[in-house]
Amino acid sequence: MPNSFEVVPQIWEDDRGSFLEWYRWEAVSEAVGHPLNLAQANCSTSRRGSLRGLHFAEVAPGQAKYVTCVGGAVLDVVVDIRVGSPTFGSWDSVRLDTRNRSAVYVAEGLAHGFLALTEEATVVYLCNQVYAPGREHAVHPLDPALAIDWPSEPAALLSAKDAAAPSLAQAQALGLLPDYAACLALYRDAAERVSR
Repeated sequence: MPNSFEVVPQIWEDDRGSFLEWYRWEAVSEAVGHPLNLAQANCSTSRRGSLRGLHFAEVAPGQAKYVTCVGGAVLDVVVDIRVGSPTFGSWDSVRLDTRNRSAVYVAEGLAHGFLALTEEATVVYLCNQVYAPGREHAVHPLDPALAIDWPSEPAALLSAKDAAAPSLAQAQALGLLPDYAACLALYRDAAERVSR
């Protein structure tokens, strides 16, 4: 998906266990065209079947995220909700777990969510903006129009807020979705600030 990247780290293993660099600024900067300026770090624990998302922040400023799973496993999903994008309404997913140790970069303007696949899953994510409740929104993760291929087992456990989230079409009608051109300008401005 454009503006979303899977980062697969090198893992060094020996008899004691393993070591990896789960975030390295220059690798992420090279992939996305600018560094992820860190403003907040989050950690969530979820029991099996918990479905968190699909969340996004108003653009500008939006909120970019760098997400990994440090315990258990999740199905991580990114949805293009940028009105005017050639991939509007499409989604991509990747399994994040303690074996592959992959991470996902999610740019501003994309919706993000994940489903806990193991008895307990711990997800940590770095954000370039602090949480601002008035600018945060969601699209219903089970919107039939999105047709996200969530595993049918276990049954999804949603928060009251996520269960009440509008469909993608309803969110668009309400004017909640980010504009593709505004997102591209935001990405371009971030890259230009770095090159100065």
